Amino acid sequence: MATTADMRMGLIIRLNGELYQVVDFGQNKTARAAAKVWAKLKSLEHSKTIEQTWNSGDSIFPIRIEKKPYQFLYNDETGFHFMDTVTYEQVSLNKAQVDNPQFYKEGQECFILVNTETELPMSVELPDKVVMKVTYTEPGLKGDTATRALKQATLETGAKVMVPLFVESDTLIRIDARNGAYIERVK
Repeated sequence: MATTADMRMGLIIRLNGELYQVVDFGQNKTARAAAKVWAKLKSLEHSKTIEQTWNSGDSIFPIRIEKKPYQFLYNDETGFHFMDTVTYEQVSLNKAQVDNPQFYKEGQECFILVNTETELPMSVELPDKVVMKVTYTEPGLKGDTATRALKQATLETGAKVMVPLFVESDTLIRIDARNGAYIERVK
């Protein structure tokens, strides 16, 4: 058993019979009333987001999970298919359990979160930074670098991201897999 003092980003808790992951949290303190802890929670079963408020010190019910390395194989109408890099066992997950599905390419390393109570996979996530190849982007204009101007680029997975003007087609770039933001060019 844990309390709201143990709240942290990424924590998975059981609330009203469902599993939720803490996306954001904070504390509201007032001079007259007791402190309140609020959290923005993402359902692992339905991908819906809710907000919940507790009194400071209330009990919460965290779920113990393990983060296991997997490799993305392919996706089809039945779901996304992954292979355990240690045992070579294959697992299939539905699209709701996959974070940012537009950034998965064949052979991509990722992590599956497994509930240790039931040994069932709950969700899958990419590393924070991934390297992708730009398949198409408009050519940049020479001399248009005074401002931090961006243009749209299509990646090898079909995802569209905004990149600086100097990025050309067939360039490898590193992006933030959580939000699709451009980080840097890869040599």
